[in-house]
Amino acid sequence: MNPPCGRCNKPVYPTEKINCLDKYWHKGCFSCEVCKMALSMNNYKGFEKKPYCTMHYPKSSFTIVTDTPENLRLKQQSLLNSQALYKEDFEKNKGKGFSVVVDTPEMQRLKKTQDQISNIKYHEEFEKSKIRSDAPPPENRQEQELQESNPERFNQPAGQMRPAVASPPSGGKRYQALYSYVAAEADEVSLQEGDLVSDVEPIDEGWMFGCNQRTGKKGMLPANYVRPI
Repeated sequence: MNPPCGRCNKPVYPTEKINCLDKYWHKGCFSCEVCKMALSMNNYKGFEKKPYCTMHYPKSSFTIVTDTPENLRLKQQSLLNSQALYKEDFEKNKGKGFSVVVDTPEMQRLKKTQDQISNIKYHEEFEKSKIRSDAPPPENRQEQELQESNPERFNQPAGQMRPAVASPPSGGKRYQALYSYVAAEADEVSLQEGDLVSDVEPIDEGWMFGCNQRTGKKGMLPANYVRPI
């Protein structure tokens, strides 16, 4: 059975049917309630399930509500409810930032890149903090490689790391300290950067014997801390 038209109440056949505003209309009956201008689905405005053109669309009028004690109480209650909801949302999002960002693949890529940059900066700062005035020179890498290739020699007790050597005769070469060095044993000599070392003689691989002219003390010193002059 064909439904009736919303304006003329005559049956509306499928070939001319317009379904709008919860009613069925003939194409010719779908017009403005005031000026009867023909409307379409693109230019009509509905009000109380009746079609209107833009010119005659009813304007809504606003009523001024007096601030009665009851209205003031409701207003205050609404404000308290809003504050309670804001506080609840704030507690839920505490530590998560003020906005929730969807964890998209692009955001994951950016986050991973930022983590890599942070790790690089951290390692750079860490390496800088390790540099001190008495830090061993880069040549110590050779000593580390030698230790890895010959662990039996370097696994001996500290007193057996190198043989006790008597003071060689004077008249050796002169060297200058490149780095500061603090004596670790009684038969070693401490150095400060720029110290002159005389009567230097090679004793063992990586070690020399000499006299620090600044302090006058003689003893063993690492060979990669000085250079010949």
